Amino acid sequence: MRLLVLGGTKNLGRHVVEAALADGHEVTLFNRGRTNPALFPSVRRIVGDRAAPEALATGEWDGVIDMSGFLVRDVALTAAVLRDRCEHYTYMSSIAVYADRITPGMTETAPLLPWPDGAPEDHFTMDLYGPSKVRNESLLTATFGDRAAAVRSGFVVGPYNPDFGNWGWALAHGLPMECAARPGQPVQYIDARDLAAFLLHLTTRRVPGPFNAVGPTHTLADLAAVWQTVVPDPKPVDWSPAVDRFHLPHDGSNDGTFQLDNTRALTAGLRLRPAAETARDYVAWVHDGNVPPEPAH
Repeated sequence: MRLLVLGGTKNLGRHVVEAALADGHEVTLFNRGRTNPALFPSVRRIVGDRAAPEALATGEWDGVIDMSGFLVRDVALTAAVLRDRCEHYTYMSSIAVYADRITPGMTETAPLLPWPDGAPEDHFTMDLYGPSKVRNESLLTATFGDRAAAVRSGFVVGPYNPDFGNWGWALAHGLPMECAARPGQPVQYIDARDLAAFLLHLTTRRVPGPFNAVGPTHTLADLAAVWQTVVPDPKPVDWSPAVDRFHLPHDGSNDGTFQLDNTRALTAGLRLRPAAETARDYVAWVHDGNVPPEPAH
């Protein structure tokens, strides 16, 4: 298939492009050419900015995978340009779309965050992250109808990705894993490779709708214990580190966000590898000389 990837040279996007190329698809990248410009030298590149996507005014694609859609204005502009020249549009969304952060077991039909009155569509702040994802999902559905999919994920773990990177680094260097969140905190995450495969799966098979692309719920203590099994003689977890990389409230006010129902995604073809495999591969990646990026907060 002819695939257009918006972004594609950072974090999860790298895995998406690698998976698409491995499956024999013809990939075109559209980005500003600033992040890892030497990646994928054999892939066609269109250099441009989402605020002015005229560079996408020619060409047709079987599928689009949008890894860089944040500003509502930019997503709207891109959607308008591509509306009649792609068969399917898959949008990388977030579990931050949900209005309820407490109730466990929420499906994709749970209430979503409203758009704040007077909020700008051309300016990004962390307060607008969730509402922006909701608004982008809505406008893409209005534009593409049943030719659009939205993939909602939270922590994305694996090579090139920052989430749980401090755990992988610590295990690879014989240091204590650090976690400022409470041991009983529920958490869901997904291996970047599994998420990339699911994004590609939805796009190539033109599957519509929103999906909670998350793994099973663990407590952080249980998950840490699994990660510790991949190295000999691991150090005890430090539950009171100086730096908080998880930023999860201790009062349970965000627990529901990490106990989502992923049945719809599993039914649609999401496949999840064991947590120990993710941990083992992350440690091996660090041993190969790689440094996990810092999470953006």
